[in-house]
Amino acid sequence: MMLEITDLHKKFDREEILRGINLSVDKGDIVVILGPSGSGKTTLLRCMEFLERANRGTMKFDDMTVDMHSASRTEIAALRRKMGFVFQNYNLFANRTALQNVTEGLIYGQHMDKAQAEKLAMEALEHVGMSDRLDHYPSQLSGGQQQRVGIARALVMNPELILFDEPTSALDPERVGEILGVMKNLAAEGMTMIIVTHEIDFARQVANRALFMDGGVIVEEGEPAELFENPKEERTAQFLRHILRQDLDDEEGEAQTGTAKTAQTGVKEGDA
Repeated sequence: MMLEITDLHKKFDREEILRGINLSVDKGDIVVILGPSGSGKTTLLRCMEFLERANRGTMKFDDMTVDMHSASRTEIAALRRKMGFVFQNYNLFANRTALQNVTEGLIYGQHMDKAQAEKLAMEALEHVGMSDRLDHYPSQLSGGQQQRVGIARALVMNPELILFDEPTSALDPERVGEILGVMKNLAAEGMTMIIVTHEIDFARQVANRALFMDGGVIVEEGEPAELFENPKEERTAQFLRHILRQDLDDEEGEAQTGTAKTAQTGVKEGDA
């Protein structure tokens, strides 16, 4: 077992967002977390990365065990060296190029020599297909390109585990596939990942475990195919029906848009 979270609780003011989460992850696992807005998915990842301080809970990572409420700066720094985090809204520095965004943590966090940091950053950006955009600023990049820089920033730290917080939610539909493609490649390479997502098809293809969260607890978990096709809990089934209906509506909308364009131009795709 690589990671184990025990009895994780988190409150904001008087509202309890996480209510006793227990989670274990083995090396090489690809765990997807699904759930409605407000279920605690993002808060769970942020507590694991210590971007939020838990009210209670224990984290064991390899041979380290820390109290998630009272962990010291030294302990948090050691744990963060083991984990990468990919944000849904990219969180890139607007006044830094793609290369500089990736080297920042190496130079200022790990005090690495600039030349060595740039070498590693260029390798990471090449890994995600961004080697031709090294000198571009975020404003010059599409959402998908910015997210690939975000993934490179996580990869360059050589983490044992990467946490993805809805990495495609801020993207235009046509850009989603490029990010899922990068993540599929990471999965094929054996990267351990915990992914908050609503991409059911991606989860079915890539993940070996799926969790459904609601109301600050893990309602149900299992192998993706089993969870998606034969959920044991009615709340899980209700959520999946909603997601699948939403996906169907999106597909029908795209089809109608395509039909309208064909009617306007008189040309079908592939005829031009």
